[in-house]
Amino acid sequence: MRKFGLALLCLLILLSNTACSSSSEEDSGSNGEIESNKVTLRVAWWGGQPRHDSTIKVIEIYEKKNPNVKIVAEYANWDDYWKKLAPMAATSQLPDVIQMDTAYLFQYGIKDQLKDLTQYIKDGTIGSSSIDENAISGGMIADKLYGFTLGSNVLTVIANDDMLEETGIKMDDENWTWNDFEKIALDVQNSTGKYGTNGMNPTHVFFPYYLRTQGERFYSEDGTDLGYSDDKLFTQYFERQLRLVDANAFPTPDVEAHIKGLEDEFIVTGESAMTWNWSNQFSGFAQSAEASLSLNLPPEQAEETALFLRPSMFFSIPKSSKQKEEAAKFIDFFVNNVEANKLIKGDRGVPVSSKVVKAIKPELAEVETKIFDYVEKASQNVSASDSPDPLGSAEVMNVLQDISEQILFKKITPEDGARSFREQAENILGINK
Repeated sequence: MRKFGLALLCLLILLSNTACSSSSEEDSGSNGEIESNKVTLRVAWWGGQPRHDSTIKVIEIYEKKNPNVKIVAEYANWDDYWKKLAPMAATSQLPDVIQMDTAYLFQYGIKDQLKDLTQYIKDGTIGSSSIDENAISGGMIADKLYGFTLGSNVLTVIANDDMLEETGIKMDDENWTWNDFEKIALDVQNSTGKYGTNGMNPTHVFFPYYLRTQGERFYSEDGTDLGYSDDKLFTQYFERQLRLVDANAFPTPDVEAHIKGLEDEFIVTGESAMTWNWSNQFSGFAQSAEASLSLNLPPEQAEETALFLRPSMFFSIPKSSKQKEEAAKFIDFFVNNVEANKLIKGDRGVPVSSKVVKAIKPELAEVETKIFDYVEKASQNVSASDSPDPLGSAEVMNVLQDISEQILFKKITPEDGARSFREQAENILGINK
């Protein structure tokens, strides 16, 4: 009986060891690492279905190359994305990799919710040897890199080449001035009865760009004040617009209000010879318009190096992430891997890596190639982009929009508008002091 008990005990021990061995094999990945060493990354982004599809394919490639990494995709449209992100931030539950926009980078960065990515560039975790420093600088706030740029856009003047040719107008986009731009717009109107240019809504883009051509900036570096001190710059900008409005070479705000979508844009309908926009918008215009369109450098971009590589969006890593280094490795793959970017095809702007651009250009459609060529041309003479919008920027832009409309409808003068804008803007930006 004693021998039987001893034999039974040995059998139980043997079975137990076998079970443990089986469990260990099941928990091991194909790289031999046990389940406890596997990494789970949450990656979040906004966009439409094409972006979702291509990003998921990139994730699948990454997981295949890194068997120890499991990525949980979290995506939504623009509005829902930010609604979901806010409560996550409040409870320190942000995803490990967050697609970030310029409008929100300052807000999340200044609240100390984002990791400074500088160390990952210095130690090579995120490769930057083929990336222009000006492209990287777009994600910096006070010497800290809170977002790594995923793609670049550049401001451009898209022209209806057929209309310009019909009127005998030649555009030397590398050397033209603001006066040249105004003259072309007036000549188009006199020759065709159509608008010379679209309405240059001053908010976010056009007035800040005008300031850059004059060697000034819209906001101060710390976001506590306006960046320019001479209000003559404000009045000059709007006096030019008023001259174009009076000549019917420039649409008034109420006319522009009827534009509801791409199909209504004047450059698409053939009602305008030029339109100001970002380079990535060219594809939609070119595919919708019946005329031949081209991308051109804006006026007076050269002397003050006024153009900049505008980050289309960023990837950021929250401080609350437990997998920061692995998150940085994924960012490196996303921006530097050629196979991944052949799937993305510039959906998030022209890739920041020159190596990637060179590799994927042969596979692009003609319109996409034109965008890549333009950004490459423009990037030969760019300066650092402005700092991300400070807190209160949305209110400041609403004030500028309102004052712009009052000026163009001649309810107030440009001089009165300049004074009113400065007073209201400085009051709003005072919250950052």
